[in-house]
Amino acid sequence: MEFSRVLAENTEALERIRTAAHELHASVNQSYGGGLPYAYHLDSVARLVACHGGAVCTCEADVLPLLFGAWFHDSIEDARQTYNDIKKRALRLGLDGEQAFMAAEIVYALTNDKGRTRAERAGEKYYAGIRATPYAPLVKLADRAANVRFSTGQDTADGRRMAQVYREELPHFLAALRTDSDDARLALPQGLVGQVCADLDLDKDIMI
Repeated sequence: MEFSRVLAENTEALERIRTAAHELHASVNQSYGGGLPYAYHLDSVARLVACHGGAVCTCEADVLPLLFGAWFHDSIEDARQTYNDIKKRALRLGLDGEQAFMAAEIVYALTNDKGRTRAERAGEKYYAGIRATPYAPLVKLADRAANVRFSTGQDTADGRRMAQVYREELPHFLAALRTDSDDARLALPQGLVGQVCADLDLDKDIMI
């Protein structure tokens, strides 16, 4: 399958999904980075998934749910949606039943657990769910890559602080996403791993 061709053939459907995600997060007044619309982050994640998805996606029918998962990955956690809300929205946006299920599973897998601290919200149970869900490792890695790129590009105290947090977390983060499965849908694209390492000034060979 030529991933880029399938993206091009589904331009209108992808734009509908993108617009719906933007509108949802705008409706709850969510922002990013201290003033940007949250759409900035959603588009950053979706661009990375579109760029690297061909490394793990081999089925044309999976392309729409994969990109849906990228644009809606924070919608349960941050935009007052439920799992069933996400499935229904995917169906309304033109995905079929199997695709809507896959899309909702990705979003659900990326929804943090309840917890008082960062570690509690993203503990072993959380990562186990990601490792068990097709394409969730890619979307989570793209989410982190987008946050890393934004933080390292900010000459601010908060940007430097978060970059250091991501730098310290990266070995555990990558280990938590990796599986021993031969299912390509659970793999981490090495090009994207390399981008994160480069942005954090870390040696990719040490991280692998």
